[in-house]
Amino acid sequence: MEARDGSFGFDFEGTYEEVDVPNGITLRLDDGRRARTTFVAESDGTRVTTTFDPEASNPVEMQRAGWQAILNSFAAYAMR
Repeated sequence: MEARDGSFGFDFEGTYEEVDVPNGITLRLDDGRRARTTFVAESDGTRVTTTFDPEASNPVEMQRAGWQAILNSFAAYAMR
């Protein structure tokens, strides 16, 4: 993955362990951590939530902001 401004980047690889349509997906990253994204229907749309196992190299808040940026990009794509 790369920052939009090209200031930094990193490898991000994993395998989907579970695809539970339409409820959620579970991703196992190559370092063994997991991320789970769920989709819950609501009256005004769909609530998308990702929970993740943090890694030890970066602050949790920075990682949370990264996952939020991914969700924001997904929302922008889905709303087109």
